[in-house]
Amino acid sequence: MKLSVDKYKDISINTLIKRLGAFFQTSTRWQFRSLLALFLTSLSGVVVFLLNGLSPQGRLTIFVFLLAVILWSTTSINAGYVAMVSVLLLLLTGSISQEQFFESLGSDVVWLMIGAFILGGAVKQTGLATRLTQIVAAKAHNVSSLFWLLTTVLIPLSFLIPSTSGRAAVTHPIFRSVAHATEDERTRRALALLMPTIILVSTIVSLTGAGSHLVAQDLLQEISGRSISFSQWLLYGLPFGVVASYASCWVIMRLFLDKKRLQQKLNVEYLQSAPLSAPERKTLLIVLLMLALWITEQWHGLEIATVTVIGAMILTAPNFGVIKWKDAVKAVSWNLIIFVGATLVLGRALISSGASGWLINNIFQFSNINSAKSHFLILLLITIISLTSHIYMTSHTARAAALVPPLLYLASSLNINPVAVLFLSTLGMDYCLTLPVSSKALMVYQDADEGFKPTDLLRLSSVMIVIHFALILLFYFTWWRWVGLSL
Repeated sequence: MKLSVDKYKDISINTLIKRLGAFFQTSTRWQFRSLLALFLTSLSGVVVFLLNGLSPQGRLTIFVFLLAVILWSTTSINAGYVAMVSVLLLLLTGSISQEQFFESLGSDVVWLMIGAFILGGAVKQTGLATRLTQIVAAKAHNVSSLFWLLTTVLIPLSFLIPSTSGRAAVTHPIFRSVAHATEDERTRRALALLMPTIILVSTIVSLTGAGSHLVAQDLLQEISGRSISFSQWLLYGLPFGVVASYASCWVIMRLFLDKKRLQQKLNVEYLQSAPLSAPERKTLLIVLLMLALWITEQWHGLEIATVTVIGAMILTAPNFGVIKWKDAVKAVSWNLIIFVGATLVLGRALISSGASGWLINNIFQFSNINSAKSHFLILLLITIISLTSHIYMTSHTARAAALVPPLLYLASSLNINPVAVLFLSTLGMDYCLTLPVSSKALMVYQDADEGFKPTDLLRLSSVMIVIHFALILLFYFTWWRWVGLSL
């Protein structure tokens, strides 16, 4: 009995030591991040105070914006909360008016996102997205064909669900079902990498593929008076997104699976399902009608946001819709809506205060890029900045709010096409495969049972960022120039 007691004492002591170690490790990490944020904030305050040729309003706007970027990058505080506090600081210090603070919530970008989330809720609740993936997966005879088929079916989801994390949530049950069809751990890890990778890489195919696209579009119109229609974005982004998605699939199979594993047979017949139900048919019809109206916007004059809200109302109509209104409202990511509204205010404040113009006239002039005559050099600069932005700014929408205004002012100072600059920078910012924290879609699959490891993602990104860079250069000098998108 004494040996038994001593044994349990040892177990209790070991458990206590482990928990204390974990506590101090977490505490140390939190203290380091806090000190880093405090140091960077203090440094930013000193630098902004020493700036010359900038109005007090512009000086304060830059400091608040830098504070938001620091907190987004170094702390785990909710990004929406940080954005709202930053906007309130601008309001209370007189840098923006109360009208500017509230008008962002009435922006067409906000209403487009609300309608799109309701659409995504209907697609998810009716099981339409799950069914599409299951039907395709059931046709796979081996691991190789499964990967190609899943890539094919994941790409169109960018048109249906306006959030990468939303698409990850919808497809995650499919991952669990398909993963059970194989007993090989490496195959499951490769599959856990494939699905979020395609979700992220294919984001560029649609203007509604991510909230950051809408923020960037709004800033483009605000700064240059130009815009990109849904059909134009489709023309520019769809070919690249498709090629990049299949290239990603090929790389993942070659990096993580050998020939034997790729030829492994699968048993996914149980994924077969019954014919489309009435709600699924109704949802599919409404989605197709909305897609047609989005593409033909220049003919009928109804903006994308208007069409999306109308579609959302039809999908939630009493006795006709496929989802109840209260469930539709719950499907909206209000945290993201508030975040987008606040970042719109931040972006516009940088413009109205003259801060963006001052930054571009000094930073880019100092780097001598401002006098660059080579469009190729400018293309390289934009591509490198945007492709690496996810490493130091983990929020997708925050990257758009931070980088789009100065890049558009660069386009204005160099007299180059702002639409091309906007699209190329957005394309680069959509790439975020290096760290799991760079995207919620990655974190969903990393946390999954037998999901991928951070080292797997780093290994993939070391190859994919080079391929992405090469594809941007290839498409710029071929397809995009042929269809009129050039600097």
